[in-house]
Amino acid sequence: MIFTEPRVLADEFERVTGWRLRPEGLCRGDRCVPFRSDHGMVELAAAAAALTMPLVHDHAHALWALGAEAGGRALRSAIAPELELPDFRGGSFRLSSLRGMKVLLVAWASW
Repeated sequence: MIFTEPRVLADEFERVTGWRLRPEGLCRGDRCVPFRSDHGMVELAAAAAALTMPLVHDHAHALWALGAEAGGRALRSAIAPELELPDFRGGSFRLSSLRGMKVLLVAWASW
């Protein structure tokens, strides 16, 4: 879920995430999480913490990406650990050689 501001209207937050701002907090279905709002606005960082959703901010493009609920297992940073694999030429490839660039890793398994 991509946002262009760190604070969004509660209606927009609900439309994008399915979580509705109510007096008792953020609710989806019959599940509610305590949350305080300021004049019908949702602070993404506070919502991410309350809902255990990872939040990443891209300063260069002024975008905030809110991930799915992680049940407290969200990554602490967007920096991947070192990974070294053989490339198709028989050499080795280090993930760290791409540091500073945005990288999409696609994993596939036959099972």
